[in-house]
Amino acid sequence: MASLATAELCDANPALIAKGELRVLQPVFQMFGQCRAFCGPIVTLRVFEDNVLVRELLESPGDGRVLVIDGGGSMRCALVGGNLGQLAQNMGWAGILVNGCIRDVDEINGCDVGVRALGSHPLKSNKKGLGEKHVSVNVGGAVIQDGEWLYADSDGILISKTEISI
Repeated sequence: MASLATAELCDANPALIAKGELRVLQPVFQMFGQCRAFCGPIVTLRVFEDNVLVRELLESPGDGRVLVIDGGGSMRCALVGGNLGQLAQNMGWAGILVNGCIRDVDEINGCDVGVRALGSHPLKSNKKGLGEKHVSVNVGGAVIQDGEWLYADSDGILISKTEISI
């Protein structure tokens, strides 16, 4: 799926921004993966230092969707590593946004998927299977709902209530 420039989307949709239907995330996320620009419908996940549900979702067909993981902003371990980056690519996910850390940066950078995260951390996460899928999450200063749309490029990340165009 071709991505649209976030700056152009902002310029073309001031009414949506004013109404809060198009939100700009805080510029706190680092870029990883080969896809520097990506977009798609959102699947939400809330976990804390546990990535069992991350793997479970990425094992399902992505169909061009974007997995938004609210990891509580934890900087104590990684929620996504090289194996999950490769899985996301193989299963057709457009991207992953992690409110937390990733690891295996060189492996993820080799994957044809877009990844945004707060940073990298070498420690793997817990494996207890705790968390919630398809719930409202708070990431980058915005409340994000399952089914909304994410647009990401080198300028930033946008969240829209619906699919938008120029």
